[in-house]
Amino acid sequence: MGSRRFLDEVREVARAWNWGRRPVVPRSAEGTTPPPPRLEFPTDWARTPLGRAARTAILLGVMRPIVWNETAPEVFGLEHLDGLRGPVMFISNHTSHLDATLILTTLPQRWRDRTATAAAKDYFFDVWWRSGFTALVYGGFPIERGGGERATRKAKELIRAGWSIIVFPEGTRSPDGWVQRFRHGTARLALEMRMPIVPIAIIGAYQAMPRGRAWPKPGRPPIRVRYGAPLYPREGETHQELSLRMQQAIAELFDEDRTTWWEARRRAARGETPRLSGPMGPTWLRMWEGSRPVKRRGKPPVWR
Repeated sequence: MGSRRFLDEVREVARAWNWGRRPVVPRSAEGTTPPPPRLEFPTDWARTPLGRAARTAILLGVMRPIVWNETAPEVFGLEHLDGLRGPVMFISNHTSHLDATLILTTLPQRWRDRTATAAAKDYFFDVWWRSGFTALVYGGFPIERGGGERATRKAKELIRAGWSIIVFPEGTRSPDGWVQRFRHGTARLALEMRMPIVPIAIIGAYQAMPRGRAWPKPGRPPIRVRYGAPLYPREGETHQELSLRMQQAIAELFDEDRTTWWEARRRAARGETPRLSGPMGPTWLRMWEGSRPVKRRGKPPVWR
């Protein structure tokens, strides 16, 4: 009887134990519970020569084969990086956990070796194992959402040290596949650091692995990664104006993917680039429209 009771207690503890996940606070106690202590996970070790070598081995030896086996990515526009001097800010729409992997595995080695990824502190740096994975594999550093000046301190330190950074201006993954409003902190940072901005459009990542999925859908869904021409902050430009130019640049890349480079340029000159905010309507409609399959390029397989 004593041993059975002991085992029952162990099982009860195991069921209730959080096992390294986010701390759980009852909703009724959230208003009176003091905030958890502010912990800073060190990430500089992941950007040492040894850390960079390990990151290259993981990205090219593990992550890229997995993504290229489960999806069918295509990459366009890398010629825009020719002759460009770093550090630069890479910005992209954000619909999937595949996004950072797609960027880092398609960047040329000279860029990948000196590029770090801004990652939300409350999600990617909440427990030690996720923090270590993010820092090592993505060169990740924590960004506090809504943290103001404090949120960009580490980014500025890295930029001054010659590191390029990957930023998702929407702040979080899209819930329905459509591009959300850009947060102005990204544009403020680019203006303050006077750095080039390289827009990236990732088409098909939401259809391949939307929010809520931990693995891509079967059938090797197509994904296209399009790099655009760099943007440069203009004299006297406000962060609102630069933010709109950043959104426009990504919208033009989406338009180019749907049609041709020439047609997209003509529409942009007329101010007729299709918006990426999606249709007005209920959530189910936006998700339905945002989930439309991305057309594959080239001739269909003979067995279809």
